[in-house]
Amino acid sequence: MDSYAQPVSATPSLSNGSPTELFNGLGPEISSQPPHSTPTSSISGAVDSRAPPNTVQAACLACRSKHLKCDGKSPCSRCRTSDSECVYVASRRGYKGPRRNGAPNPNKRHASDSPDAGGDSCPMLLGRAGSTAAPPSMATFNPALAIPESPVTPFAPGGMNSLQLYRNPYLDGTNGALVEAAPRPPQTVPERCVDSFYYYFYPGHPAVLPKEQLLKVAKERNLDHLLAAMRWVGSLYIDVGPARATFFEEVMRLVYAPDVIKDGYLVQAMVILLIGLDGSCQQEKAREILSDVERIAIEIGLYTRAFATMHGGGIPRLEESWRRTWWDLFVVDGMVAGVHRQTNFLLFDIVADVGLPCEEYEYKSGSIPRPMYLEDFDDQLFSGEEREFSSFAYRVASIRNLGRMMRLPNGGFPNEENVNRIESLLSNWRMHLPASKRDCLNKNCELDEMMFQAHMINHACSIILHQPLSQLDSSPARDVTACAPHRAVQSGDNFNLHTRHIITAACEISKMVTYNVPITSHTHFFTCVLTLSSIVHLSKWALEYFIHDEDDLRQQIRLNIGALNKLSGVWKAAHNASGQVRGVAQEIYRAKKAQQSNPSFWVGFTQEEIISSMAADEGIMSEINTMLTSSAP
Repeated sequence: MDSYAQPVSATPSLSNGSPTELFNGLGPEISSQPPHSTPTSSISGAVDSRAPPNTVQAACLACRSKHLKCDGKSPCSRCRTSDSECVYVASRRGYKGPRRNGAPNPNKRHASDSPDAGGDSCPMLLGRAGSTAAPPSMATFNPALAIPESPVTPFAPGGMNSLQLYRNPYLDGTNGALVEAAPRPPQTVPERCVDSFYYYFYPGHPAVLPKEQLLKVAKERNLDHLLAAMRWVGSLYIDVGPARATFFEEVMRLVYAPDVIKDGYLVQAMVILLIGLDGSCQQEKAREILSDVERIAIEIGLYTRAFATMHGGGIPRLEESWRRTWWDLFVVDGMVAGVHRQTNFLLFDIVADVGLPCEEYEYKSGSIPRPMYLEDFDDQLFSGEEREFSSFAYRVASIRNLGRMMRLPNGGFPNEENVNRIESLLSNWRMHLPASKRDCLNKNCELDEMMFQAHMINHACSIILHQPLSQLDSSPARDVTACAPHRAVQSGDNFNLHTRHIITAACEISKMVTYNVPITSHTHFFTCVLTLSSIVHLSKWALEYFIHDEDDLRQQIRLNIGALNKLSGVWKAAHNASGQVRGVAQEIYRAKKAQQSNPSFWVGFTQEEIISSMAADEGIMSEINTMLTSSAP
């Protein structure tokens, strides 16, 4: 049952909703089902060919209890005569291990052939009850098969894993027959898409209710528009054929139906829809939906503290879902504005008093703490109270810094004083992170997607803030416009402090690729942040003078392009970005080769530096061409 938990500092036993946990069954909400393991050796009384003909492998319970000889048949002659139930169980008496140098007889029933006590129950053993096939759940989701690069169907029925041994004295007059229980029904395409949504998309935007609770609510009220949005976005990650277009038409029809109820569920559906459209390079349509959902959210009062209480039905988890819905919309509005530079982060100017979201493991367990608020977060350094805020709260704080930066005068080209003020905000955010939030891993060493996005936003802000004053000429990357228009930056004679800021941030973004999780489980906006990082790397590589860390630069470009290639299997925006980055890299490479053909270019360089620089350039292009060629359809 959901409840408001008392604030404690105990270490959580559940993970923060990493893809690994989702694959294992979404924490306590959806139980993981172990594979069935059942012995398949014959119990029909077959004998070893090396044993005397009159030897039986085991006596039935009736003969054994009377200390009488049993012929080992099923049923045996004594039970048939007395019309008794004939049951065989395994006996370990006299067992001395396997015979040496003897060929195994597959029909022989050994006394040690008993089922694992930790596996499925076997009703052949007295006092054990038979198990039934469990319904489909997230435990059936196989992410290795659902990655877009693989066209194989990601959900497969159980097959022989439901094979069971059970006793039925009325089954054809025999006992202990080997039968196969009814196989688990295969998932439908819509069910697969919903599971795909929860595995890939939900960790990056965890606003809707967990799957089990959402499906319960869907039985009580109409959530067709929300489920349609989840199915369509989930279909982007797996191969469902023409059903994807059908899902999209359905969600657009339901979301904009004349009689649709304007409530929090509609906001959730529209946010999911606009994120999917934005990643699919339908950015204009995504902006239209963003404008509509902002208007609806403000109209229904989603930004107020009272909304969650009024519409939560006294259910703490549902109240938490409404708080998450507002703040996820707030973050998405900021991300769209920051990476595309086409909107102005409208919701930043709304005075909201919604409670901050809790940790993911608390949300999934239903043990929801009393919410804290933005004023608590802002005053934590001066209140003298030690408070632990959630990763979601730090994500909100990070996007608020982006909003403050976007409100600077001079159209995004601020003076030194304003830049220093925003840099203080960014640096303070990083410096005052608690130890548990300084990287993107939770206490179980699993990826914390909320902190991943929080750090990602902070690094992107640093590049956007300092790039205009960095003196790192961006013209070589002017054709990389998949996410945002080109931003002209005039070159200077030397690197300055701003140049150091953007290069450091670009390197940190590249390092984020190395987390050992499916790259497609990150928010789609990571595509545009990677593109922003790539522009800095390419601009640096295009410099005419020798770069002392070219080997590191090569690895960073390689990481970014490899990540964009993986993301392009789901998001068209990543496909366009990777193609543009490759084109710019080829152009820079040709320009550098032309420069290097002039002997005067190498004046002042040692022979070792010349060889190293030329080898680095060749290595970058070779790796880029290899990766992009292998990923081409």
